[in-house]
Amino acid sequence: MSGLSKIEWCDATWNPVRGCSRVSEGCRNCYAERQAARFVRRKNTERHVLGSGERVAVEYVTRDVAGPFEGFAESTPAGPRWTGKVALVPEALDWPLRRRKPLRIFVNSMSDLFHEALPDEAIDRVFAAMALAPEHTFLILTKRAGRMLRFLESRGPGGGPHGIGKAMFDLRPAAFGGGDSAIVTWPLPNVWLGVSVEDQATADERIPLLLQTPAAHRFISAEPLLGPINLREMAHQDDWHVDALDTPDPSRRLDWVIVGGESGPGARPCGVDWIRSVVRDCKAASVPCFVKQAGRWVLGDDAGFRVNHWLLENGRGYVPPLIGEPARQRPPTRVCAVPAVGFSLFDRKGGDPAEWPEDLRVREVPA
Repeated sequence: MSGLSKIEWCDATWNPVRGCSRVSEGCRNCYAERQAARFVRRKNTERHVLGSGERVAVEYVTRDVAGPFEGFAESTPAGPRWTGKVALVPEALDWPLRRRKPLRIFVNSMSDLFHEALPDEAIDRVFAAMALAPEHTFLILTKRAGRMLRFLESRGPGGGPHGIGKAMFDLRPAAFGGGDSAIVTWPLPNVWLGVSVEDQATADERIPLLLQTPAAHRFISAEPLLGPINLREMAHQDDWHVDALDTPDPSRRLDWVIVGGESGPGARPCGVDWIRSVVRDCKAASVPCFVKQAGRWVLGDDAGFRVNHWLLENGRGYVPPLIGEPARQRPPTRVCAVPAVGFSLFDRKGGDPAEWPEDLRVREVPA
């Protein structure tokens, strides 16, 4: 589950942890949960040679064996579900150390590094691997901003009973000339810490905690975007208002924003104005913004989009653009009985910028 990736904002994914559990509405259609459930069991074919000499027969026997996500996910009548089991995958820790070409690596695309079931010592070992691979840039996303804050505040070059330094020595003892101490810059300069948010409530909860977390760089992924988000005015606890894009202290603001709608089975619509607002706020604050996709279904004004199908107000059906009429012209109610409120694009994820209006074709990546 580690290797080069088709995710537009990274080069590769690295999964040193398996397992997760749902925490908010953004998890409802989790692609990682669906993928994990597919790999609970796998087919294994064995070749058996029977007999000897001239009387030889070959028999192939196929059996179901445990897959990499056995015990971590399961198929239920309600669909794929995590079991809540989370564990470190020790054999995956040295994957980045074996890659010479500098990569932008998304850490744990199939899990959450700061899951409450994962002990601090396991997280130490993941950070140790990242410290030993300074040529790469590591991008960590979590929905558990509180756990991330507590961990980063408690750690340092040798912080904690087991510490990053000891974990580095355990992973690559030759790098320290036989000693068990390591001097590293903390927080790690090649690690970007981020939170996933899906609406204003989760932004208000998670982003202020991210801004308090010791980090060389901070970012958010507003995907799947399920409602409007105001990054310039977030109401935190005790009426503390936060502007995540522009603060007196540049080291305590967001360095990057990724935004996109939902795709896949059961995808919920994303509003054009929700994405446009995020892009506009980032531009005003000179913060790089990356529009990943419009999503399977798009709500709002279709001007500038390359429309494929229409989404009706009742949500129960859609019709293609009328033959002989402009593709962007919404079907009249005399044809559909109810008005169209949204649409889909020809790319099923809405991920082709050529199908978007020009002001949304923003895919900025920080230097």
